[in-house]
Formats: sequence, C-alpha cells, structure tokens
Amino acid sequence: MTEGNALTETQAAADFRPYPSAESIPHPRLAIGVTGHRASHPSFPGDGATIELQMAAIFDTIDSALGECAAQFPDRATGTIRLHTLASDGTDQIAAHLAILREWELVLPLPFGRALNAAINARPISSLDATAILNGKPPRDPQVAGRNEAIEKLESRARLFELEDEDERISALFLASLDHESDAKIQKDFALAASARSALAGRILVEQSDLVIAVWDGHSTADVGGTGHTVAMALELGAPVLWIDPANPANWRILQAPEALAECGGRSTMAENEEWLRSIVIGAVQPEPSKTGGRLAGLAALEAARWRDHSSPTAHAFRRVEAMFGAKRWGKRLGSITQTYERPDDIAEGSAAPLIDAINHLPGGDPLLGERIATLVLRRFAWADGISAHLSDRYRSGMVINFLLGALAIISGILYLPLVGVEQKWVFASIEFVMLLLIILITIHGTYERLHGRWFETRRAAEYLRHSPLMLALGVARAAGDWPRGTKSYWPEWYARHALRAVGLPRARIGKPYLVEALALLRDRHVLPQRDYHQRKAAELNRVHEGLDHLSGALFILAVLSVASYLVLAAGADMAIIEGGLVTHAAKVFTVLGVALPTLGGALAGIRYFGDFERFAAISEVAAEKLGVVADRIALLQRAPLDRLDYRHVSELVHATDEVVFNEIQNWQAVFSGKRITVPA
Repeated sequence: MTEGNALTETQAAADFRPYPSAESIPHPRLAIGVTGHRASHPSFPGDGATIELQMAAIFDTIDSALGECAAQFPDRATGTIRLHTLASDGTDQIAAHLAILREWELVLPLPFGRALNAAINARPISSLDATAILNGKPPRDPQVAGRNEAIEKLESRARLFELEDEDERISALFLASLDHESDAKIQKDFALAASARSALAGRILVEQSDLVIAVWDGHSTADVGGTGHTVAMALELGAPVLWIDPANPANWRILQAPEALAECGGRSTMAENEEWLRSIVIGAVQPEPSKTGGRLAGLAALEAARWRDHSSPTAHAFRRVEAMFGAKRWGKRLGSITQTYERPDDIAEGSAAPLIDAINHLPGGDPLLGERIATLVLRRFAWADGISAHLSDRYRSGMVINFLLGALAIISGILYLPLVGVEQKWVFASIEFVMLLLIILITIHGTYERLHGRWFETRRAAEYLRHSPLMLALGVARAAGDWPRGTKSYWPEWYARHALRAVGLPRARIGKPYLVEALALLRDRHVLPQRDYHQRKAAELNRVHEGLDHLSGALFILAVLSVASYLVLAAGADMAIIEGGLVTHAAKVFTVLGVALPTLGGALAGIRYFGDFERFAAISEVAAEKLGVVADRIALLQRAPLDRLDYRHVSELVHATDEVVFNEIQNWQAVFSGKRITVPA
C-alpha cells in the first residue's frame, strides 16, 4: 500500500464506526401550571382546605388519565408530570405540596431572585424584617418567619428559575414601600414594578405548560401580574385553563379560548369538563396518529430510518442542478457536491461545542444545561437533520430524473429517423420503453417510501430543534397551543416540543451579566449566521432560476431557428436553389431537432417549476430581512446602558427570532406541500 492511499488508524476507525441507531423518541412530560389567589385574598377560603381537596381530586383525575393513556398506547411511554408555580402562599403552595406528595417534578419560575422573592412573599410589615430575609437571616416577626420558612422549604424541593435582573431596583422600592406606607407614589411604584415581574413569570409558566389551573374569583383580568391577567394571557396563547372559583371549588370549568371569559364556560357540565380534562392530558403526552397512513407514517419516519454519513451520488441530481446553475465558478459547478452529515454522537464535540461551552459558562447559569441540551436536543436535531437531508436528495432528485427521462424518452422514440430504417425502430422504442418504465418505478418507489411526506416531517422536526438551545437557556418557549399543526401529521411538533420539554427551565439566576452574554450568543450564534445563510441561499436560488429560465428559453429559440432553417431549405428546394435529395434527408434531422429542443427546454422548465427556486429565494430574502431587523434590535439593546437591559426585552427578541423561524418553515411548506413525486405529465 502506497503512502498516498494509506489511512491512519484514527481515520480507519472513524470510517468503520457502526451506523448510529435512531435517537430515542422523547419521553413525554405533561406540564401543568398553577396560578391563583394568595391566602390573603378576600375570596380565598379561610384555611384553604376546600381548595386543597378539590385540587387533589383534579390531580387524581390527571393521574387516572395518564393511566388510561398507558393502557391505550402500551408501546409508548406515558409520560411524567411537571408542575410549575410561582410559590406564593395560598394556591401556589397548596399545589406545590400536592405535587411533592405525588412525586411530581416541581419547578418554580420566580419573578425575582430567591431572596427577594422570599422577602416579598413572607409579607413583612417592617423593613427590618424584610432586610433580614434579604440578607439570609431570620425575621423577628414569628408570622413572617413562618411564611418565610414555608417558602424556603418549598424552594429546597424544587428547581428554581430566578429572574433577578431587576432585584436591585425592586428591592429598593420594596423597602421604601415598607418605610413609607402613606406615600401613594412609592406604593404605586413598587406595585407596578412587582406586578410587571409577576406578569413575566406568569408568561413563563404559561409557555411551559400544557394546562393552566387557576384559582380565581372571575372578577377581573386587568391587574397586570394577577391571576385574572395570567388566565387571559394563557387563553390568548392557546393554553387551556381549568378554572376553580374559590366560592364554589367543586364546580370547576375548562376554558379553551379568550371568548370563554365572557361566560366563563358556564354551559359545560361537570361530566363534559372531566372528559375534556382527560382529553387534554392524553393529547398532550401522545402524538396524534398520522392521518396519512401507510408505510413509515408518523414517528416511524424517524424510528425506521437508516443513517448515512454522506449523501449518495445516486441522489445528487437536484444538487447538481443547483450547483450547475447556482454556483459562480465552474470549479464549484463541476466539483464534488457530496455532503457529510454530522453524526448525533459527534455534534456535542463538533459543530455545537462552542455554543454548549458558552451556555455552560453563562454567569449564574446552570452548569449542566449545555450537557442536557446536547444530549436531549442537539443529538435529536443531528439525527433528524441528517435523515431529512437524505430524504430530500432522494425525493427532489427523483423528480429531476423523471423530468429528464421524460424528455429523453420522447427524443429516443424519434431518434431513429435520421439514423436507421423503420425496421430497426424497435431498438429506439425499447430504449424509450425502458425510460418510461424507470419513470414509473421511480414514482412508485417515492410514493411507497413516502419520500415527500417524510422529508417534510423530518425537516420540520430538525428546524424546530436547530434554534432551540438559546430559547432553553433563557427559559423561553412556544406555548403548547401556539405550535402549528401539519395538515397530515403533527408528530414533528410533538417530537420537538417534548424534546425541549425534557430539558425544561434551567436551574439559573437570570441577572444582567447572564442577559448580556445570552444576548451576544443569540446574535452571534444564531441570528447573524442564519441571516447570512438566507442571504447566500436567496442569491444562489435566484441564479438557479435565472439560469434554468435562460437555458430553457434558449432551447426554445433554437427550436424555432431549426424549424425556420428547414423551411428555408424547403423553399430553396422548391426554387431549385438547393438539391431536393439533401432537403429530404435533412428533414429527418430537423424533425428530431424540432422535437428534441423544445422537449429538453420543457424538461428544464419543469425542473424550474418543480424546484420553485424563485419563490424559495423570496422566502429566504424575507427571512434574512426579518433576521436583520432582529439583529439590529439586538445591537440597539447591546448599546443601551446596562440598567436598561432586562429579561423582558431579551425574551421578546428570542420570541421574535422564533417567530421568523416558524414563519419560514410554514412558507416553505406552503410552496412544496403539493409537489409530490409523480410522472412528468
């Protein structure tokens, strides 16, 4: 073996590694959010016993529904339960203690840092007691001390996501409000600041939950950060709300839309509400069976897929078209177009390594978050991305080959004219028959393998997961009711949602240093790279569209010139300028050209129509423009004074980025949804 052909042991080992097995289907988690009145609220019953009994009965129904789910879907894990609440006394603490008894996972998205949250919720009447709690010392007032101890015990059993970026300002307002009880302005300033933070934590609770349970008197939704406000926000975001009226806890109701607040679901019977609750639970943890049916439908699109490290040369037709007409240099047009897919077990130490390391070192962040994201999200992204890329090649190349075979079949059928006699036409007819048969086989294979549907589904799953790490780091999520539903199947949305749900809120303290670093990561690791990608892609796709358009037009013009040339020759023969025998022989050649040139032009036009390069370029242009706007907004926030940076602004930018991604996916689907693999006729 010569040195040039030798492989190092490391290279050889890499080349002969076994193919990765399918990434596991996410273990589903039912997420519940609980909000409600404090124990001091006028409508809250004295000792809260009636609320506790009713909430325990509702939790029993939820557990029972999961049991039914296990019986109905024995081949799938039925899920665990995670409860989110803000840990205020009254409703929140009742729900939290019930969750602990049931060994549910408890997560507390706190509107403040841990110390300030405890100080405010302990309800001290003096700034001395408040200061003691802020400094980690016991307050003097025994009632305040009891409430503080209850909060601390609860926090010790839960995962905390603390929004402490405004703690310095709000602590000062809080202490001032205790020292100046009669100053209306100071009281108002503190109330507004605290309410705004509670509203932020309430949105996090809603976004992380499949169902929101609210103990609410039903009187108002106007108080920002209050229970009614959280209920209205949940319904606006598409999350169902189980409403418990503290005056009549046994007669709870399910609210499914903002309009239900007009009558608060008053027409539903208790039996209907219980059935509704069960359907919400089962629907949250089990993916809907694919409506497409057939082979490799639903989650089997991923589970049964076979991994490949590289794209297949037999499925490069579409990529070659893109390279030939989209690349600027001939070296790239004719060079290798083989793609290497990053293995799921390589991504953590490969392309995602800098991002994971940065997430692990966010100031005040969860040091294990990056590892969880890599294991639970990015591995699944790499798997779905590689499988989707392979399916895309097979599907789109199949259609390109069909268009070309269709044109070649027609040309083959008449090519005998200038070459052989009629008695040998069978040779060319055989070639035509083989090409037509290949078209049928490619179409049958693509339909049987569901190449179009599986490509759509796996690409959706991959794109949802691609931009998720920074959303997870900032506790931002798309609300359960705000996920799009595919027209045929929505397992990709279920898959992505539960992969992200497996990570959940990080155990983090979100201070200003955390926000500064996270904002830079959002801009540099996602927004700008994706903007640049879409700009490059749009330019490339426009070149492909124009190149195919020009070539197909040129072939049509050549066809016109061919026919015109024959007519000139024929006229010359009639006028005895040209020998008649020469024109008779040339007629067959011109017949072939008259058919072949427009047929090839039509095939290229068909490829151009099928690829829809111009519309895809427009989609990428819009996405790039929107991402550019987000990048500019991030830059403005980065230049602002540090005291003006807060979680609300950063989370809004994350949501804006998420919206761009989802809109791009939906626009992409709208273009390609009807372009199934078929015969070019």
